[in-house]
Amino acid sequence: MNDEKGLIFDIQGFSVHDGPGSRTTVFLSGCPLQCRWCANPEGWKVKQRLMYSRQKCRADQEGCRRCIDACSRKAIGKCDEGIAIDRALCESCEDFRCAQSCFQEALRLSGRWYHPEELMKILARDRNYWTGGGVTFSGGEPLMQKTFILEVLKRCRAAGIHTAVETTAFVEPAFFLEAMSYIDFAFIDIKHMDETMHRAETGVSNQLILSNIKALAQSQWRGRFILRIPVIKGYNDSKDNIQKAIDFMEETRLQEINLLPFHRMGDSKWSQLGERYDYRDAEVPSDEELQEMQKLFSQRGLSCYIAEDVNY
Repeated sequence: MNDEKGLIFDIQGFSVHDGPGSRTTVFLSGCPLQCRWCANPEGWKVKQRLMYSRQKCRADQEGCRRCIDACSRKAIGKCDEGIAIDRALCESCEDFRCAQSCFQEALRLSGRWYHPEELMKILARDRNYWTGGGVTFSGGEPLMQKTFILEVLKRCRAAGIHTAVETTAFVEPAFFLEAMSYIDFAFIDIKHMDETMHRAETGVSNQLILSNIKALAQSQWRGRFILRIPVIKGYNDSKDNIQKAIDFMEETRLQEINLLPFHRMGDSKWSQLGERYDYRDAEVPSDEELQEMQKLFSQRGLSCYIAEDVNY
């Protein structure tokens, strides 16, 4: 069996909103989309990234210089608010001595590398606490690290572990169908039905995504998948976009969709990566607005779930 390592930036136990039952959710790094509202920007690259929490830093209060002295690239210096990081110099760093030297964990790396066997041991341990659940692979785009995820999926199938995925479906078509053959349940995101609007906020076209969804719907796959729209006010919540989503579902004979309202829980991660969060002041859709959208789907006989209220 292949033993190529995979980069994982989080593993959460006792998850109850990422598929049927109580589950373990594994967040894999790497994503071909770069959604400007993303809650997990640390998962964009298949690369460990340096994250800095100014609140934990002691450089300004206690004169700590551990990270400054440890940095072999001279990318860190003192400033009035703690430390300043030259991110361009950090990009090619491989040892990250600065994070290793920080006892306060003000500097940390986004994730670590796992062997398939190592991850399977964690799942075997967690399996004792699942209630009708299993493992959900999220991200990032969980299908981006192809060799690693396929090996883990095969091992899960052999072990009788229920598998779920939260995917953008922006994946090479043949591999997408191969990977899905080892998956029991899926949430598949549609950010916007219009190609230009989709590209504007995610950086990529939606054509591959829509094509893969159609192919999966027409295949002999025996699993269950629910389309999902991350509802962003002023971007994809218009009646025109919702109508196009309904038309697409009817065309592909899909029956279920989940409306996931925008939230700002990823705000602090953007600042920790030294990047600007464009959606900091974005408005969260109200319950009434989501219910009006839900009615449009329901009127056409489609099952529409709001937020975590999914019928598993």
